[in-house]
Amino acid sequence: MTGALLLCLFCATAQAQTVVRRPAAGAAGSWRLLGTVSARHTADHDAILVQGPYDHFRRIKFKVTDSPLTMYKLVVTYDDRAAPEVIATRFDIPKGGESRVIDLRGGSRKLRSIEFWYETKGFLNGKADVTVFGMK
Repeated sequence: MTGALLLCLFCATAQAQTVVRRPAAGAAGSWRLLGTVSARHTADHDAILVQGPYDHFRRIKFKVTDSPLTMYKLVVTYDDRAAPEVIATRFDIPKGGESRVIDLRGGSRKLRSIEFWYETKGFLNGKADVTVFGMK
C-alpha cells in the first residue's frame, strides 16, 4: 500500500520534457522557438531539451497561454558540460503574457537544456502552456 502511494506521488510530481530536434532557422536577433510544455497542477517543474547540433543563444524568454503561472527558478545547461547556470527568478506571467528577457552568461552558450520551476495559478484555470524562445 505504501509503495503504491509513493509511486502515485512520484508520478504526480515527475517532470515532463519536450525535446526539440533543432531550433528553427532565422536571422540573428530574432526569436526562435525552442519548445513548448504543458505546465500541470500536479507538477512543479519541466524541462526543454535541445538536441544537437546545438546553437549559441544570448537570451531566452517564456510565453504562457491558457493559464497564468509564477516562475521561480531556471537551470540552464550548456553543451560544454560546465556547471549549469542557475537563475533565480520570481515573476508572475499572466495568461497570454511573456516573461522578461533573460540574458544568458557569456562564453559558450550552446544550449543543451532549460529546466524551470513554477507554480500554476488557480486550479480552475487549467494547465498553462509554456513556450520557450531563444535569441542568437
